[in-house]
Amino acid sequence: METLIPRAQGLGGATRMGETESAEGGQSGLRNRDLQKWVLASAALRKPRVQVRSDQVKGVHRVAILGGMRIPFARQNTNYADASNIDMLAAALRGVVDRFGLQGQALGEVVAGAVLKHARDTNISREAALSSGLAAQTPAYDVQQACATSLETAIIVGNKIALGQIEVGIAGGVDSASDVPAALSEALRHLILRFNRSRSPVERLRVLTGLRPSMFIPSVPNVNEARTGLSMGAHCELMVKQWSISRSAQDELALASHRNGVRAYERGFYRDLVAPWRGLERDNNLRTDTSMKKLASLRPAFDTTSGRGTLTAGNSTPLTDGAAAVLLASGMWASGHGQVPQAGLVEAETAAVDFFGPDPAGLLMAPVYALPCLLARNGLTLQDFDFYEIHEAFAGQVLCNLAAWESADYCRSRLGLDAPLGSIDRDRLNVNGGSVGLGHPFAATGARILAGAAKQLAEHRAQAGRAGRTLLSMCAAGGLGVVAILEG
Repeated sequence: METLIPRAQGLGGATRMGETESAEGGQSGLRNRDLQKWVLASAALRKPRVQVRSDQVKGVHRVAILGGMRIPFARQNTNYADASNIDMLAAALRGVVDRFGLQGQALGEVVAGAVLKHARDTNISREAALSSGLAAQTPAYDVQQACATSLETAIIVGNKIALGQIEVGIAGGVDSASDVPAALSEALRHLILRFNRSRSPVERLRVLTGLRPSMFIPSVPNVNEARTGLSMGAHCELMVKQWSISRSAQDELALASHRNGVRAYERGFYRDLVAPWRGLERDNNLRTDTSMKKLASLRPAFDTTSGRGTLTAGNSTPLTDGAAAVLLASGMWASGHGQVPQAGLVEAETAAVDFFGPDPAGLLMAPVYALPCLLARNGLTLQDFDFYEIHEAFAGQVLCNLAAWESADYCRSRLGLDAPLGSIDRDRLNVNGGSVGLGHPFAATGARILAGAAKQLAEHRAQAGRAGRTLLSMCAAGGLGVVAILEG
């Protein structure tokens, strides 16, 4: 019995890596020997998992991650306090353009986005692309999926490459927690609109008599959930209490996030991933001197009254400014331009949870629900990965997700599984630092994780002499989550 290609198969997940290259002209079309080795190593890693007809594979191309660039991430109101989203995204895109010699070239498209946007920022991606050095003929548009924005933009670009609609594109994201939009109060906004609709001086004067001093108090946005009124941190406090995640466990993961990030910088891992900008050469939230003692001294940041609050400024991501971008292409484009892919974007799955109903799931638990579908489609287990990149919105959120995968009862009752997904090797988790240490500009983090994971796989391939596999997992506001597989 033949099995149809699954829904997410735009990224080539139901076929072997080597097979997808045959749709682009076969190995004879690969002029770069290193690229040939990369494809062969990737193919050796994959096993046939479903029976697929040849006509179903036609047109599905291998999605290669060539590399990424970002500016250093900066804590709110520091180095980038007066930088706009367009300024930062343009800097990240220029980093990609300069690194890969794309000046004056027209790419398939640029897809990026931001969570905190001004009304003036109607097309951040297009404006930033026009300032990046790319040809003006490069299409660009915005996407927004909260913290998972730039992972979702990479999936979109990857799907278009897989289907042969484009050959190459840049995915990215940007956010400023410093340059946040401050809007008019609703009362003043409505009054101004009524004034504009007025047809006579008398009518306009009548509208103006409704002005009140209180109307001039601006409306400053927050990131609280509209359906609950709770911040993401308050929601995570509920999660860690439900799962009995200790304060010390959260602080330990936060400490590892900083230490791994510092070590990665010291060994030069970020040298070709981070472009200095506005006086910064590395992420300024990263601490070389933090310790369990210092983390333990911090007060709870969200649950400040019950005496049981465990989330602090130390084990949560800081409000951060920054931008990141990653270059994706077909294997043939990479070969024709002398580029050796670092990894391949194979598969992805999104999920959403009800976090406000009578039996709510935790706000940041959606990746837990997305993962079983992804693993089943690819015939993999949670342990079949060399590395794990799990976005650290909070250290407690990561630990809740891991605990859910380890729980037989939860996997059976909530995920419909016969057995728990199991545990992971923590030494393989966020090996080059995570969001707690490096910072988290909402829409930029996905591209940061994707570029770092791809480079880590390239290093692993060079050192171990075999292809590797990485699991990416990102939670997002609104009860959303995205997981993805990288191989190479």
